[in-house]
Amino acid sequence: MPQMTPANARVVDPVLSTVAQGYQNSEMVASVLFPTVDVPLRGGNIITFGKEAFMLYGSQRAPGENTRRVQFGYSGNPYALVDYSLEGLLPIENLQESQKSIPIDKSALALNGVLSIMALRLEKQSADIARTAATYAANNKLVLSGTAQWSDFSGVSNPVKVIEAAKEAVRAAIGKRPNTIVMGALVMAALKQHPIVVDRVKYTGRDIATPELLAMLFGVERVVVGEAIYSNDAGTAFTDVWGKDVVIAYTNTAPVSSAGAPSYGYTYQLDGYPIAEEPYYDRNSKSWIFPVTRAEAPVMASAAAGFLIQNAVA
Repeated sequence: MPQMTPANARVVDPVLSTVAQGYQNSEMVASVLFPTVDVPLRGGNIITFGKEAFMLYGSQRAPGENTRRVQFGYSGNPYALVDYSLEGLLPIENLQESQKSIPIDKSALALNGVLSIMALRLEKQSADIARTAATYAANNKLVLSGTAQWSDFSGVSNPVKVIEAAKEAVRAAIGKRPNTIVMGALVMAALKQHPIVVDRVKYTGRDIATPELLAMLFGVERVVVGEAIYSNDAGTAFTDVWGKDVVIAYTNTAPVSSAGAPSYGYTYQLDGYPIAEEPYYDRNSKSWIFPVTRAEAPVMASAAAGFLIQNAVA
């Protein structure tokens, strides 16, 4: 049985925590709408942004006049970080019997399995927030039906026109054009075949639309496709996390250092998390156990900075 020495444990803990904190799953796209920002407390109030946070202000002043004061963000609804913990299992059969310590690649393998499960949970939570119609004002949401849906190629539906109208609605609400579009995989599949999209893409020399080409077509910085799916408890049915919806939003695309920059949403994460705790050996399962803990909560910082299109495809 491989042995974990005290010295080895002191080295592995911070290394594994670094692995956990640097983990990314390319199938998960929630972070483009809800970029992660560290917070010092497990509870507090969401820094919420109204249209004033996005607008230009006149800063010119005459001699003796008072200087104008502006405030970016205000204390909104409360948030409470939730702790999530899972343990990865590494059977000793997967290790060389002669080894006296656990190789970092084997440790990372055990960690990544846990982190993948946790990432899917966060993706689903974030998508649920973004896809809740009640969150948005009447002018910031639309439900498509019948021939207006982008999976209908009869000549009525026009995704470019709909996206442009959504962008204008956001601009009217906050004074800035949205820079990000998140769509479900089913929506992307329909757009690849839509006659309007196909006709415009052909002038680029490409045979099929890609997220990068759609970003150019729709006039935004980035288009990302949510490929993640989840199953029911029985594992017999699978559902797309992002469904048939599209979210157009103005989000903070700069490296995030605080929640003080105006943005559609954020994921509040406790400072120093996620953490990988000290691995321990379980004699019953004859396995090394790798506990991982996250403390986080996705929050809507400015619903006015987003637009929800529901049932974009049939």
